[in-house]
Amino acid sequence: MGDNITISQSELIALVNQLVDQKVNARLADVEASLKSIQGTVGTLSENCPEDRATLVVFSGEMDTLFAAFTIAVGAASMGMEVSMFFTFWGLTALRKDKTFSGKAVGEKMVAMMLPNGPHAVPTSRMNMAGMGPLFFKYLMAQRNIESLPNMIALAQELGIKMVACEMSMGVMGVTRAELLDDIDYGGVATYLGDAAKSKITLFV
Repeated sequence: MGDNITISQSELIALVNQLVDQKVNARLADVEASLKSIQGTVGTLSENCPEDRATLVVFSGEMDTLFAAFTIAVGAASMGMEVSMFFTFWGLTALRKDKTFSGKAVGEKMVAMMLPNGPHAVPTSRMNMAGMGPLFFKYLMAQRNIESLPNMIALAQELGIKMVACEMSMGVMGVTRAELLDDIDYGGVATYLGDAAKSKITLFV
């Protein structure tokens, strides 16, 4: 028969405590690993989370569509959002301060002749009525103390809204920097995509 092994009460308690410590330490290691995984996931989500900003592509060049675009932009900026507006093709009219023909090719001069001189001269998308429509709507807006389109554009600049003129569209339409407002930015599709990728709100007007 084998020898009897006797364990004192203190040794038994020490052995139990050792086993408990091993289990607790193993469990804590699992919990710490889970927490690190969660923290990594949260960090990734934070990096990819859209910022509190809005980006608008302004393609249309009519009074009502431009007014809608600037109303949204000014409203968002007033709420503390960072706003950028990317103007392309007909939307460039909103940024025009002058019309020039000097140094332009024949096709560019033809486009310049057909484009409005600036936001004060743009048509309406409907009910234009050979130019009477804009005058009618300007009258109604004045009666209701609604800001005009040029005033909305000036307000957008005062609020620090980023306005970007599409250089590709400028080249196609023969629009020069000298014809556009001061203190605006210039860029291409990469500029728009960079802003849009970080925005909660993206609109095409």
